[in-house]
Amino acid sequence: MLKIIGRTSSANVQKVLWLCEEMGLTYEREDAGLHFGRTRDPDYVEMNPNSLVPTIIEDDGFVLWESNSITRYLAAKHKSPLLPADLKERALAERWMDWQLAVLGPALGPVFQGLVRQKPEERNMKAIGEARDRSARAISIMEHYLKRQDYLAGPRFTVGDIPCGIFAYRWFNLDIKREDYPGVKRWYDRLAQRPAYKKHIMIKMS
Repeated sequence: MLKIIGRTSSANVQKVLWLCEEMGLTYEREDAGLHFGRTRDPDYVEMNPNSLVPTIIEDDGFVLWESNSITRYLAAKHKSPLLPADLKERALAERWMDWQLAVLGPALGPVFQGLVRQKPEERNMKAIGEARDRSARAISIMEHYLKRQDYLAGPRFTVGDIPCGIFAYRWFNLDIKREDYPGVKRWYDRLAQRPAYKKHIMIKMS
């Protein structure tokens, strides 16, 4: 059985859990990271020298880390339509996965860390505000596409929506100012109707 190592509150673990739920995959999960520890243990570092989550282990001993790579791998292995067979559609979906890592995650991450994981007296509100502004500019790029199409890669839900969809939940639920991006809001509302999104993403942020 597929084993997923990582805590459910991690955005990167949530990518894998959401995908598995969408595809109906059976798996077992073990907590690791933050207060659960383990990621610095020698046996874990041997598997994942980044000391981050998630890491997956398959029955044949195959080990893989890096959340978007895991998402692509599992979707390809199980021939999921969430990873489009058409190369152009697939490229459009994968573009958003890479963009989340390069742009959206680094922009919104400091807002999340500051407002959720730091004590109020430790927060640098100037830095949080600057990160919020960067996040708004990133979200505006999504709006450019979502104002005229239902999902990031086009008319249907794909792996491209998964990484960005997790950060969308944070954008809409953190205690911050939000610009009016109607296309992004409609997309977010569609995601919020998906049972797997409700189960794994729409949970208490911690």
